[in-house]
Amino acid sequence: MDILVMAGQLLLGLTILVGVHEAGHMLSAKWFGMRVEKFSIGFPPKIFGKTIGETEYMIGAVPLGGFVKITGMVDESLDTDALKQEPQPYEFRAKPAWQRLIVMLGGIIVNVLTGILIFTLLTFIYGESYLPAREAERFGVVPNQLGQQIGFQPGDKIVKINGRPFEQFNDVYAPDVVMGTGAYYTVDRNGQLVDIAVPNDFMDKLADQDQALFVVPNDPFAVGEVVPAGPAAKAGLQVGDRILRVASQDIQFFPQLQAALKQNAGKPTPLLVQRGTENVTLTVNVDEEGKVGFRPKSLLNYATREYGLAESVPAGTKQAFGIIGAQLKAFGKIFSGEASARKSLGGPIAIAQTYGSTFDWYKFWTLTGMLSMVLAFMNLLPIPALDGGHVVFLTYEMLSGRKPSDKFLENAQKVGMVLLLGLMVFVFFNDIFKSFF
Repeated sequence: MDILVMAGQLLLGLTILVGVHEAGHMLSAKWFGMRVEKFSIGFPPKIFGKTIGETEYMIGAVPLGGFVKITGMVDESLDTDALKQEPQPYEFRAKPAWQRLIVMLGGIIVNVLTGILIFTLLTFIYGESYLPAREAERFGVVPNQLGQQIGFQPGDKIVKINGRPFEQFNDVYAPDVVMGTGAYYTVDRNGQLVDIAVPNDFMDKLADQDQALFVVPNDPFAVGEVVPAGPAAKAGLQVGDRILRVASQDIQFFPQLQAALKQNAGKPTPLLVQRGTENVTLTVNVDEEGKVGFRPKSLLNYATREYGLAESVPAGTKQAFGIIGAQLKAFGKIFSGEASARKSLGGPIAIAQTYGSTFDWYKFWTLTGMLSMVLAFMNLLPIPALDGGHVVFLTYEMLSGRKPSDKFLENAQKVGMVLLLGLMVFVFFNDIFKSFF
């Protein structure tokens, strides 16, 4: 049943996102008078199809994508016979380059708008959860190496920023503080107030060391969600468990757990957990990164900020585009060798596991909004067979005044399809490897 719930959420999310993406291509093509032959959610073989007007609307048996077939366009079908004839006014190739460019960007634009809409509505309906500054003072903070360099110590309680009280803990990371001149924090350290100056080159250090969270709250926690088939799940860790000890180290806060697991990276490690009124000892295989595969549930008291509809739009937009920024950062790390592609990339199995085995509307729409932005980002990559590849060729045509030949586009499409199929095989089997080994 758990597998069915995960698969069902994945299929529902992908159906929504693929549907709106391909609808963006189709509607913009029809707007410019192009003939759309097929609109499909899923890849062949065909399960169902119905022709309305000039377009056949289809459901394919392979639910990991979709396509729109526009007459006169070199696409993944590689049906180039019609291209040997003179172009007709309703064909893609007969239209001005700027119209073709808009058609190719149509799916990406709609996915971005969908992501913004989802996060705007979530913000409006559920508000924004935040940690009040005074709540974070209860147990103080834990600095990383950069935080210690500028003067923070474990247990410091941040009481003021630039001499003024502040409302939420995230204000600690505000740009006008970390990039400001003469900025400083005031902390309560064992009953004494101490000022910690923010160096003028602090932003450079944040960028260089990738340590944006230079201090985090000491966070008492319970197990909030266990990743299916991960080390924690295999060890028997359950939702609601309180981890009391890792090996011989007592644990109260989540940063302590993270540090203890890193010390035991790559080793079978005993965990003492409180489960209800009983204590249970488990043995977990900590991975090489010091992780075991569960998400914590903070036991700090978070507050919720309510938003009106007009206020929700910029807040939702910021949240949506933050995902694009995270994707750029992640790809940068992979290409620079700082992160492993095998550990960082996930396919349909990983996405289904992220949706989880229980259905929660807030989580479902949050993940679907994230996937909408990721889909937009991935499709904009300059790879032939993706929208981004077509955008590159069309941009070249508009700037140079020379259109690439149909033969070149056909060969580029073949290369792109090989690359995409290779990537799909990699992420699929990588998912299987991470789930069972």
